[in-house]
Amino acid sequence: MKRRIGSCTTFLAGKKATIDGSTLIARDEDGGEAPNPQRFVVITPEMQPKIFKSVVSGVEIPLPENPLRYTSTPDADDQYGVWAGAGINSANVAMTGTETITTNSRILGVDPFVEAGIGECDIVSLVLPYIKSAKEGVKRLGQLLETYGTYEPNGIAFSDRNNVWYMETLGGHHWAAIRIPDEAYVIAPNRLNIDHFDFDSKDVLYSDDLPELIERYHLNPDTNDVNLRHIFGSADIKDTRYNNPRSWYVQRHFNPERGQDPTDHNLPFICYAKQKISIEDVKWALSSHYQGTVYDPYGKGSEKEKKHFRPIGINRNLETHILQIRNDVTEDIAGIHWLSFGPNTFNAVVPFYANVNNTPASYRDTTTTFNLGHMYWLSKTTALLGDENFPLYSSFAEDFEQDMFATCRSLQIKADKESQSKEDISAYLETINQQFADYSLEKATKLLGDMVASGSKGMNLSYPLAD
Repeated sequence: MKRRIGSCTTFLAGKKATIDGSTLIARDEDGGEAPNPQRFVVITPEMQPKIFKSVVSGVEIPLPENPLRYTSTPDADDQYGVWAGAGINSANVAMTGTETITTNSRILGVDPFVEAGIGECDIVSLVLPYIKSAKEGVKRLGQLLETYGTYEPNGIAFSDRNNVWYMETLGGHHWAAIRIPDEAYVIAPNRLNIDHFDFDSKDVLYSDDLPELIERYHLNPDTNDVNLRHIFGSADIKDTRYNNPRSWYVQRHFNPERGQDPTDHNLPFICYAKQKISIEDVKWALSSHYQGTVYDPYGKGSEKEKKHFRPIGINRNLETHILQIRNDVTEDIAGIHWLSFGPNTFNAVVPFYANVNNTPASYRDTTTTFNLGHMYWLSKTTALLGDENFPLYSSFAEDFEQDMFATCRSLQIKADKESQSKEDISAYLETINQQFADYSLEKATKLLGDMVASGSKGMNLSYPLAD
């Protein structure tokens, strides 16, 4: 069995927190040290099975009729399961799953994990094709957890035009979810993240017996508060180095007025930025590696300091998605599946329209063997070379990313306008997505070539006298 333990970082933003009024849910999907090629595909209704069988646990689950079409980012090698990662369905509902989180022995003693349950490799496939709102997503997954259980702790996010919901599994069968305020953002590393929780609020959902469970088994360590992180999560030495610093660094950027400590176990879950958040801001956050601090692996700190905290942008980034549901355009072009492959230091997110029936081959047909004609392998190679001499290559990466953002935005603005006069909008959007993919492949290839040309001048295997 294959499981991804202690990976990923999630970022969420409500519609009044963003620069254009979109809802945003985003995540770095991380894996192990070895390459794990990723694909970008569209799952049409006829491709969805009638009965879903989990490769990891073996559980079989009958599925509802009339599934919706949705985008998906599965593994190229599906022998260990689907691992759909994230997507936007044809009702403009987005889902990302999952963020691996923490748990503790108190809840596992009460509600143990279920080996024959569901997990990360299954969840998107089981939920996203069958929901028409973010809240429906929480309810459907909650029902599945209560019925089949789960073998691992996970955080999952859903969004539609008006709402962002974040949900966490608690033990084998229990769960809780909270609607993110419209003005708020969230940065969520690999720990149980939800803190203060009001069972009487209209903006929360949870297992029916959760309050009674907490009371009956004396799970709450606090006197006058219900803090799910304290009740169901962890606060150990690993969190101080692996999890908490990631929240600290992003919150430090969006809320510089705070005087927070990177190892603090009680960094807030719900945050309010000093300025409105853009796609560029989210990509920066999910690519960050403690720039400007002694903890930057590419910085000037001591070797101990540079390796002290786990960065967000890391060699284990498999793909990064920013799922945007826009409110300033018509429904047929509202969903944008921003996507990049590989480590985030030398890549760029591309704004693919979700209302399509197919995806570009360079993103869709990723092979399990090395092939620079596919974006995953090209991005992986560029990041590997760039890591060898970050000071030399970082300016190349910055120029590449800025050009990609600017060019894609220009093309997107034009396509938004032209799409409304097209008889077959989905077919038209597929041609635009192809243009995005072609430009991305062209410019990423040029980036790699420029890096090779520049780096060749500084090779150790050289001699100043030429024949």
